[in-house]
Amino acid sequence: MTGPAKNAQEKKEEALLDLESYPVRPEAVAFFSEKIARRYLAVPLRFEGQSLVVALADPSDVLTLDNLRVLTGREIIPVGALKSSIETAINHLYRKTEIIEEEVGKVVEGEEDQTESENLVVAEEAPVIKLAHLIIGQAIRDSASDIHLEPQEKDLRVRYRIDGILQEIMNVPKRIQAALISRFKIMASMDVAERRKPQDGHCDLIVGGRAFDFRVATLPTIYGERVVLRVLEKENILMDLNDLGFLSETLERFKLAFNRPHGTILVTGPTGSGKSTTLYATLNVLNTSEKNIVTIEDPVEYRLPGINQIQVNNKINLTFSKGLRATLRADPDIVMVGEIRDRETAQIAVEAALTGHLVFSTLHTNDAPSTIIRLTEMGIEPFLISSALTSIQAQRLARRLCERCKQPKIPPPELIEEFKIKDASNPLYFPKGCSSCNNTGYKGRVGIYEVMLMSERIRQLAVERASSEEIKRVAKAEGMKTLFEDGVGKVELGLTSLEEIMRVIA
Repeated sequence: MTGPAKNAQEKKEEALLDLESYPVRPEAVAFFSEKIARRYLAVPLRFEGQSLVVALADPSDVLTLDNLRVLTGREIIPVGALKSSIETAINHLYRKTEIIEEEVGKVVEGEEDQTESENLVVAEEAPVIKLAHLIIGQAIRDSASDIHLEPQEKDLRVRYRIDGILQEIMNVPKRIQAALISRFKIMASMDVAERRKPQDGHCDLIVGGRAFDFRVATLPTIYGERVVLRVLEKENILMDLNDLGFLSETLERFKLAFNRPHGTILVTGPTGSGKSTTLYATLNVLNTSEKNIVTIEDPVEYRLPGINQIQVNNKINLTFSKGLRATLRADPDIVMVGEIRDRETAQIAVEAALTGHLVFSTLHTNDAPSTIIRLTEMGIEPFLISSALTSIQAQRLARRLCERCKQPKIPPPELIEEFKIKDASNPLYFPKGCSSCNNTGYKGRVGIYEVMLMSERIRQLAVERASSEEIKRVAKAEGMKTLFEDGVGKVELGLTSLEEIMRVIA
């Protein structure tokens, strides 16, 4: 192609809409079913008054425009886009595939009322197996951390937790609920016949050439058993601490603590704040042939080469405290206790640090200073806390802004003052939404950290049973960045937004 024809083609391609960065409106997407979108290769973008703006591979196709006008009851404003771009956008926006719907249909063709034994047979049949694997496969493609199968009155709701937020993916007909849930229980080696009490299980799968662990838990509800699968990719844990989102000065404080030969290092925060990931990444740094590292976990989330990992087993009375006592007789250099849940475990961990071991563990507290108060309330003597603790790190996980569509804006004066923004002339970034991030404006997560080192002054305050506010004032004066301050630092770097920091910390 040469001359005018080539120039015309180039102009046409430039005029095509870039759906990857276009902020598609959720209310517009809800106006189309996925079936219509795929049939006409059309992506609803936004409303303009009473009209609907739609991206089409061929915006001049009068027949398609007439059909969409009849189906939606709205005037259609067509815009052009590449066919491949439209197909990708549909997959992102509707978050499920025709294949999944097809498999649901195959299972539904069975009998509506089935006995328990018949449900077990159906759970072993190809359509149900394929549907279960498709739900898992879609979760992995969407980078979900958890899969929720939740029985409702009239159907089975499937939701994925993506970047810490639950998103509804699909609703499965009620009549195949029992067979599908039985399938997941079989995969996790659970008792399929037991539906009255909670169960825990585990399974390994290779999906797309990648190895995954799945922690599976069931919970009986009034509408049937609820199943939650935690998705753990084995390779992901072999990461560097620099990948977790530490600010350089905060990371140096943390390294100062864990490079000491003994002491207790506690990582605190709510469930799902990335505590275990931080500890695993730290153990990767310390894991050398000269060190004997032992962990006591419930459950063992990732298998780490070169590290001795113990699984808590309450059925045989192998608790955290008993496992920790046994571990200390096995000549360890470094011990990781998955969680301090009671006074006995806390006491042994503190005593282990005082006898020359480096001990890591987690605790559920809101910030670093209040952890000292929590240990005191558990019955640990303040002088032991003062002597054994090396550092306390509180953390949260915030959603990262999508690099493709984040928008810069100069913040208004009131925000600069409220959040103590250092450079008012630099723009902050805000979420916009595109097909790459499923119109959320966020993709991935970044850690927010607060590292408090146990200085002589803070040790003295611990012995004196000072309040967490007093401890916090001293820690800040000695260089500790609070969770809020660390979060604002991530906002200034363009990693996340002010709204997200307020959501996870305020």
